[in-house]
Amino acid sequence: MNNNQRTPLFHISKRSALPWYSAWAIRGSAILLALLLCGIITSLVTGENPFQIYVAIFNGSFGTIRKFWVLLQNIAMLLCVSLAVTPAFRMRCWNLGAEGQSLIGGLAAAACMILLANKLPNWAVIVCMIVFSILAGAAWAAIPAIFKARWNTNETLFTLMMNYVATQLVAYYCVVWESPKGSGNIGIINPNTQIGWFPTIGNQKYLLNILIVAVLCVVMYIYLNYSKHGYEISVVGESERTARYVGIKVDRVIVRTMLLSGAVCGLAGLLLVGSTNHTLTPTIVDGRGFTAVMVSWLAKFNPIWMILTSFLLVFLGRGASEIATNFGLNRSFGDILTGVILFCIIGSEFFLNYKINFRKSAEKED
Repeated sequence: MNNNQRTPLFHISKRSALPWYSAWAIRGSAILLALLLCGIITSLVTGENPFQIYVAIFNGSFGTIRKFWVLLQNIAMLLCVSLAVTPAFRMRCWNLGAEGQSLIGGLAAAACMILLANKLPNWAVIVCMIVFSILAGAAWAAIPAIFKARWNTNETLFTLMMNYVATQLVAYYCVVWESPKGSGNIGIINPNTQIGWFPTIGNQKYLLNILIVAVLCVVMYIYLNYSKHGYEISVVGESERTARYVGIKVDRVIVRTMLLSGAVCGLAGLLLVGSTNHTLTPTIVDGRGFTAVMVSWLAKFNPIWMILTSFLLVFLGRGASEIATNFGLNRSFGDILTGVILFCIIGSEFFLNYKINFRKSAEKED
């Protein structure tokens, strides 16, 4: 009797830890596959040469000096939010409220710019913006953190719901502070006096943001890997029972880590309002709070590797938008291409954790 009649064609097994270069080779293959699929899909829709499509993807980020700086700015903002959620994720506390925490930080910054413009000098307004944005983001994260620590509520649902509350609060104040009246939008805040606007470095609007996030990335890496707090976060993430056994106050670690996560989100909102856009809208965070989950997860919660994953997602996303613009397609087509890209990148994680074992050729039995 042939054993192949009973043996499946293939089976899936857990893969042992891969070297970092093998893991990134798999991810690189997924990116190449994503680019190939985007080229094929766009060629079928538009009839254009695939090479022109790949040129458009490259030009979306590197076509001009301005596009390059916008690329760096988008990477910095995505990386900032990703750094914010990483301490909580390492602790296995799923903070999905980065969008709302960043919005609340931006709301605090806008409030300082509007309400203190004629009462304090510019430097004092900026100091207030920094302090209140960080505190606002931390306070917004503290609410689900305290409920999680005291009553073991589901932080995933809690933080998600807080996003909706934050969005509606921002929408409300966009009407309260609308300019001009009846527009429903705040508009550019203090366009004549530029009170609350962060200074530019070397005539580059986004350079300050990039430098701040670069420093934050290094600090977060050191904090998570070489500090006592970082060690406690890792132990709690591995096992709360073990953490309690060795004397770690788990509830305190949960609250402290969520406060840090919210504070960094507040900083992201501050940079978006005070340095990038000089205004506030309910969509100013632009979904980065959710994309940051993928950035942090793909980088295995390593702040240094998150620089690369942030670059990949921003580069490919801008390339998809450039394709839609250049070939006269609507924004939805760019979103479709972005979805294809994300599907390939996330799908590659399966092959990092599992391997497919095919059935060997059957040997004839006597």
